[in-house]
Amino acid sequence: MISTVFGIVVFAALVAYGDVRKVGSSLGDFRWELAPIILGVAMGNYLLRFVKWHYYLGKVGVKGLRIQDSFLIYMSGLGMTITPGKVGEWLKCYLLKDMHGTPVTRSTPILLAERLTDALALMVLATIGVIAFERQTWPIVGVVVLGSAVTVAISRHRGLTKRLVASSRRLPVIGRFTTQLDEMSESNYLLMDPVGVVLMTLLSVAAWGTQVVAFYLVLIGLDVDAGADTFARASFILPISTLAAALLLLPGGLGVAETGITSLSVSLLDLGRSTASAATLIVRIATLWFAVVLGLIAFAILLRRTPTPAAEEARAEPRLLASRGPAR
Repeated sequence: MISTVFGIVVFAALVAYGDVRKVGSSLGDFRWELAPIILGVAMGNYLLRFVKWHYYLGKVGVKGLRIQDSFLIYMSGLGMTITPGKVGEWLKCYLLKDMHGTPVTRSTPILLAERLTDALALMVLATIGVIAFERQTWPIVGVVVLGSAVTVAISRHRGLTKRLVASSRRLPVIGRFTTQLDEMSESNYLLMDPVGVVLMTLLSVAAWGTQVVAFYLVLIGLDVDAGADTFARASFILPISTLAAALLLLPGGLGVAETGITSLSVSLLDLGRSTASAATLIVRIATLWFAVVLGLIAFAILLRRTPTPAAEEARAEPRLLASRGPAR
């Protein structure tokens, strides 16, 4: 709820930056018949990333989980996108344990693998802009590449991870969780297989490429000139803004992503502030808040399908009393 209020504040600031009346005029002139197509294209991102989630479940040994349940669990995590650093996506691990019995320690490394391949995919897409516009974004690219390489190297070095887990036994609080840490390191080893990282990064490139297409369609709806040049610039603007927001661990990238998309649209696409603000509003609704709404709907469906422990206890109590026979 706090993040939602913060999102409203960010949108209000964005409208004020573009001038309320002019932004309203731009939104009024938008070709709203493109809205269903934009949302459909954005949905492609979630479907492709679900394939990655389900692939990772198989890698850590999750078997017997129905694909529809896996899909609802994954979509429920999208409802937590607007938590700081997306830590709310731990909900997926909790739901997986609740529905399937998979230990949280086994599934938690999947979140790290998802973030890693998403960051690499965004970097690949943004590199188009680095090459085309010679923008000074190499520091961001360098941080992502270096961080990814170190993560994969540590995760695939069993001797090092074993020593790190063993040394953690002497720590005051962490020492009590060495068994869980050992299981997490084993899952990390399986998920950070170099071939798997490459394949899932390519899948993520396709997934985030749909977001670029959605942004391009938003620009077309605002009467920006269509063409390869506009698409190439959109391929730089959206990924680099999303990547910068992700590195700062803000809830849903709120504030940073909007600032990046708007400012880069003004400088690279020669848009007026009102048009750039309108484009940012529409694309963020389609690529962020649409996902949050879908995630909350999926979570509500799961809550109705999955009885809570209290409900199970209440349901079992009459059966327990009946089995004991009449009270004396």
